[in-house]
Amino acid sequence: MDHLIQPWLTALRRPGAVAALVLAGAFALLFVPTLWDLAQGIWRTDDQAHGPMILAIGLWLLYRAWPNTLKVCGWHTAEEPPPPSKAGLSAGALLLLTGLVLYVVGRSQSIPFMELGAMVWVLAGCYTLVLGPRALRAVWFPLLFMCFMVPMPGLVIAAVTMPMKIAVSYMAESVLFALNYPIARSGVLLQIGPYQLLVADACAGLQTLFTLEAMGLLYLNLLRHESALRNIFLAISIIPIAFAANVIRVMVLTLVTYYWGDAAGQGFLHGFAGMVLFLSALLLIVSLDGTLRMLGKLGERSSAGTTA
Repeated sequence: MDHLIQPWLTALRRPGAVAALVLAGAFALLFVPTLWDLAQGIWRTDDQAHGPMILAIGLWLLYRAWPNTLKVCGWHTAEEPPPPSKAGLSAGALLLLTGLVLYVVGRSQSIPFMELGAMVWVLAGCYTLVLGPRALRAVWFPLLFMCFMVPMPGLVIAAVTMPMKIAVSYMAESVLFALNYPIARSGVLLQIGPYQLLVADACAGLQTLFTLEAMGLLYLNLLRHESALRNIFLAISIIPIAFAANVIRVMVLTLVTYYWGDAAGQGFLHGFAGMVLFLSALLLIVSLDGTLRMLGKLGERSSAGTTA
């Protein structure tokens, strides 16, 4: 029996193992019921279908950052973990308490924005309490990335989504009309040939913009450009890129409906247009990044030639 138990005891003695168990246990205790409810509810809707993907990537980023987190906090070589500082305990307790209050209010009042948002606060509090304030420096991006899975309040979505849908509808109509398609628009209703299409929230809404912004930031994080100015410019550029990708998606759905009928536009090809949205956004981001890289190399060559 000892030969079965000993490997686990050895693993638990490794630096950071107990910390990992504490973080995982606190996370599971509070949020597994929440995630189950979301999986049976709003995560099945088109507007919030990105939630599980953002959560899975966020947890993977935390896992990926774990060795560096231990290194930053001084746990990677120490036989005994460094004692927690008063500042770390105070900051961690404040973050954790804030998360617990948000969780209790959100859970009791059925407010997904607060209940799911509490997850980020609780994780930040656990990291700070167990590993110290320096841990947040190592995991700031995964925690920020996970904020994109939090559903926005309905009032905010309603206030922002309608102007976005009108703008996307206008651009889609203008481009298709310039290409000599028989298209007209009334608000967010597009008329092409004998078919009418209503631009839905999922096609051009705030949540779509949030999802594309999250994917763009993930792309920047994985590439890790050294230039802060370049990263900031690319992050800001994701907003117009997301708008352009939404226009492309609406145009694809409109043309699918025009050529193959309403059933095709609302069937499998409707989901395929969602893939077109993300692929077109990714291609635009990569193209812009490549252009900036090329301009940077040209600038370096020009400076070198001038110096010579």
